[in-house]
Amino acid sequence: MPDDLIAPASEIFDVPALRAALFEATAVAESETQVRAAAVRILTEASAKGREVIARAFAAQPRAAFPTTEAYAWLTDCVVRLVFELVTERLHKLNNPTEGERLTVMAVGGYGRGEMAPFSDVDLLFLTPWKITPWAESVIESMLYIFWDLKLKVGHSSRTVKDCLRLGGEDYTIRTAMLETRFIIGHEPLARELESRLWSDLFKGSERAFVAAKLEERDQRHRKQGLRYVVEPNVKEGKGGLRDLQSLYWITKYIHQTEDAEELVRLGVFRREEYSTFMRAEEFLWAVRCHLHLAAGRAVEQLTFDMQVEVAERMGYADKGGRRAVEWFMQDYFLHATAVGDLTRIFLTSLEAEHQKDAPLIMRMFKRSPQVKEGYEIVHNRLSIVDDESFLADKLNLLRFFEEGLRSGLLLHPDGMRLIKANLKLIDEDMRNNKEARRIFLDLLLKHGNPERSLRRMNELGVLGAFIPEFQTIVAMMQFNMYHSYTVDEHTIQCIRNLSEIEQGELVEELPVASTILKEGVNRKVLYVALLLHDIGKGRQEDHAVLGARIARKVAPRLGLTKAECATVEWLVRYHLLMSDMAQKRDIADPRTVRDFAKAVQSVERLDLLTVLTVCDIRGVGPGVWNNWKAALLRALYRQTRRALEDGMEALNRENRGAEAKKALREALSDWDAKDLRAETGRHYDPYWQGLHVTAQVVFAELLRDIQDDEIKIDIHPDEDRDATRVCFALADHPGIFSRLAGALSLVGANVVDARTFTSKDGYATAAFWIQDADGSPYENARIPRLREMIGKTLRGEIQPREAIFSRQKLKKRERAFTVPTSIAFDNEGSEIYTIIEVDTRDRPGLLYDLTRTLAESNVYIASAVIATYGEQVVDTFYVKDMFGLKFYTPSKQKTLEKRLRAAIAEGTARATQG
Repeated sequence: MPDDLIAPASEIFDVPALRAALFEATAVAESETQVRAAAVRILTEASAKGREVIARAFAAQPRAAFPTTEAYAWLTDCVVRLVFELVTERLHKLNNPTEGERLTVMAVGGYGRGEMAPFSDVDLLFLTPWKITPWAESVIESMLYIFWDLKLKVGHSSRTVKDCLRLGGEDYTIRTAMLETRFIIGHEPLARELESRLWSDLFKGSERAFVAAKLEERDQRHRKQGLRYVVEPNVKEGKGGLRDLQSLYWITKYIHQTEDAEELVRLGVFRREEYSTFMRAEEFLWAVRCHLHLAAGRAVEQLTFDMQVEVAERMGYADKGGRRAVEWFMQDYFLHATAVGDLTRIFLTSLEAEHQKDAPLIMRMFKRSPQVKEGYEIVHNRLSIVDDESFLADKLNLLRFFEEGLRSGLLLHPDGMRLIKANLKLIDEDMRNNKEARRIFLDLLLKHGNPERSLRRMNELGVLGAFIPEFQTIVAMMQFNMYHSYTVDEHTIQCIRNLSEIEQGELVEELPVASTILKEGVNRKVLYVALLLHDIGKGRQEDHAVLGARIARKVAPRLGLTKAECATVEWLVRYHLLMSDMAQKRDIADPRTVRDFAKAVQSVERLDLLTVLTVCDIRGVGPGVWNNWKAALLRALYRQTRRALEDGMEALNRENRGAEAKKALREALSDWDAKDLRAETGRHYDPYWQGLHVTAQVVFAELLRDIQDDEIKIDIHPDEDRDATRVCFALADHPGIFSRLAGALSLVGANVVDARTFTSKDGYATAAFWIQDADGSPYENARIPRLREMIGKTLRGEIQPREAIFSRQKLKKRERAFTVPTSIAFDNEGSEIYTIIEVDTRDRPGLLYDLTRTLAESNVYIASAVIATYGEQVVDTFYVKDMFGLKFYTPSKQKTLEKRLRAAIAEGTARATQG
């Protein structure tokens, strides 16, 4: 009995007692059905008890994965052996078996390795000497029926030794499974024959081909799974996951004929500390996988958001230092995944050196190698260090290595990377303050094209965190939300990649404003350093922008920036969210918004820097976050603010803007007769003229022309410049109109991204809503007629939105793990005419309708709503007046409104999370 399991073997599965019970219970059985029923009853109960013992012991030692995976494998071995004994002695007993009637049961794949998660598959090979006999067929069939009745997920094959060699020669998946065969029970000499024939007839001499196949398989898996930093990683198949570690085992065993990973240290493939990292990463990932299976009650491999919370708790993580337990857990996860990536790279290079793996094709295509500086050489088309000792004699070489890599365009040789990682202690206070070290670091950022690759390598190897210790805190830091696709450090590197691409002129069409700003010239040093530091304050209890600015005040001078540059970097870090917030959470058609923003920015230089930083920051959040809607908002805010800073605040004057808008409308409607045109330009109040673009005003002019009191006119049009569909309504004004329109749109599943309503002097409401579908895209033309029909029905009262929306408000299970505290703020300074109510809360279907209905029931007039969504969080901003056209100044009125809004949010959240 093994003595290294998570719990005593006899407590998990008492083999002698269970064998006795099995044979006793089946002694009186008269048919195979009765034998099977008795076996299933006894083994089901014993397995459940054993699993319970393992799970309890694992809960007490939640990181002890190896003894746990071995315990599950041992428990399975016991079941397989007892079933084999029972079937061959009770059901299909052979007193004098012939040479051909031999049967061996072997474990293959992960089970063959003796590692199992709670709900891993049981992969079995039934081995016979020659063609399968009727007796062997009966034994296998009876065993499988019992396994299936036991609810085991069995993967099985019945083969001869010859079959195994033939199939293994044709298919690398089968060959890999064969690599991990393990004898369980039956005729042992047959198992030994298979093992020796596999090595002599199949594996030997095909090492290169096997390595190439495994690496191709790995690359395909990574392409399918995405980046190592993806926020809901697959523990088994993802980058830096268990499959990557297993690939190393397979290749090691195939080449060196050993199952012992420690052998890699003796062979000089890994250093002792690298092997320790390997083992720590493996045990951590197995622990995560086991907890994941136990939490789900089935075999799941993806760490979805809801599972992350559960697994973090099971593994003993706790909230601390302003961060949730789940964030600490996921930071550890990503650090281990990164370590697995490093180890894989080291291992592959050692194979390359032994000529077991070909150098990358692109490298072999080089006709001439680039010239490299003294002290470096090119090995397998990678930048390598000639002499370790002389390299380490000057600690600045730890930075120069990366610079030379960028300068020469060569990939870095992993031997060089290992040398640096093993000597990070050389990066000390003295080096951080060294003038030449600063120059090299800034040149890495600014001089050699896109610095993304070297920054990522420096970060993975710990150089970035050693040179800027303040950066180390955010390495592999996960932000537990649905908005950010990357860890904080990876987000920072993505932002810098974006900046470099804009600088290279690669995004002129997509980003005309940012591209022009960079073309005309800004202080690049300030911009790159600010972007590197913009999120450095994340993960503490304090506001990350405030803390980040304080950190920047220390780091920027250390990087050799002048006093003025340091002040600008500090300001950019402190206010890096200002432009994004103003553009997405405020009505930029309101002159006060632009005036306040211009006052905060103060100069065109700062405006230019902040605009580029904001664009890179939003684009670096994750795929699909940047869109034309955000681009249009930022462009409009930039142009208006620039005009205000250059021509004075008077340029924002309401009257000026109204006069310009009326002039533009007259030009657009030049075919109208003068009387109708006068009526149209005279029927609207001032906010209408500054709140809409002339294209929308033309649409409203047509809708309002000859409108009857009982008529509802709707125009639905794609607004391609904004990645949204614009829906314009014209109808008789009445209280609660905004809420009714929001309800109609919610009912058709539309996400409102912006909305504004205006009341005309002759009693009509004009409302413009910009909407997107569930995927954040404009509605296709084919869907617009149905959209129009449903909206019309709702507005005519044929459908009651409140009841219909309730049924659609359920949140998906994986999204329920998120909690967003609700905050409601009243601002009477941000607009001359309106009170601004900002509701920051958890997003869900029907939220806007719930909020607008509550405001309507409280006799609040909504002029416009601006909706900003950040994953599961939403900020709905309403520009409102009371029924007398006044702002909400009284604290008691504000408190009452806040209480009602909070009640509507709580009620809706309860509905959305039921079931």
